[in-house]
Amino acid sequence: MRRPIQRCFPLFILPTFLCFIIGFIWPFLQGIYLSFCNFNTPRDATWVGIQNYVKGFKDPGFINAFKNTAAFAIVSIIIINVLAFTFAYALTQKIKGSNLFRTVFFMPNLIGGVVLGYVWQLIFDAILRRYNTYLTSNATYGFWGLVILVAWQQIGYMMIIYIAGLQAVPEDMMEAARIDGANRWQTLIHVTIPNVMPSITICTFLTLTNSFKLFDQNMALTGGAPEMMIAGGKVKMTELLALNIFSTYNINKNWHGVAQAKAVVFFILVAVLAIAQQAATRSKEVQQ
Repeated sequence: MRRPIQRCFPLFILPTFLCFIIGFIWPFLQGIYLSFCNFNTPRDATWVGIQNYVKGFKDPGFINAFKNTAAFAIVSIIIINVLAFTFAYALTQKIKGSNLFRTVFFMPNLIGGVVLGYVWQLIFDAILRRYNTYLTSNATYGFWGLVILVAWQQIGYMMIIYIAGLQAVPEDMMEAARIDGANRWQTLIHVTIPNVMPSITICTFLTLTNSFKLFDQNMALTGGAPEMMIAGGKVKMTELLALNIFSTYNINKNWHGVAQAKAVVFFILVAVLAIAQQAATRSKEVQQ
């Protein structure tokens, strides 16, 4: 059976490979080319060199969005992973109703980001109205509102991954630690966490990339508001990178190339950070 399958391997892989070329590789390469052009549609693109990149980096909104995204990524990675691991650890301690809690915590992940954005906007505005303010009137409120929304949505998903990692910890290692006199805290630090590092790698990667790619929740919750004048232009104070690229594309057709240049920079940034994170966390994984 193996030899016929090996001979037909190109035939089986060809449809998927063609779809990958058509659906990803070609649009990706075309996008890089268009980042050096002014265009309304890809057919009328005119070469302008690095002018789009210069405009992008001179845009105060893009710089502010980068700062917002970096701060949001750091805060959300810490909050989501710490709480997800805490809940996962608690739900693997043989407490009653653990399966029900897992389902309840996971359910927010099934709701669309736009729906969550509008629902949480109503919740935050109802609370803040008591203090004669609202979510989009203050950049701090908008930032932390976005952190709460995303954490509420993603903690349950990351918790499931951590639960799988905790259940895979060898029981003989746990038993050996107890026999050696290690208390629960020492066992957690020196046995459990090192063995759960593969799950930590996955969850950190997902929260990092999700934080940088966040778009629909940002658009629905604050839309980038409030706006302020910075460096002679209007800047949306709670706008993240993905929403900034979208907004830049919709300014006018002369900025389509600038938006594409920002998208290329965005891709490089996320790729570099993801690779660096993978290398840093995988180096700490232990072999069972």
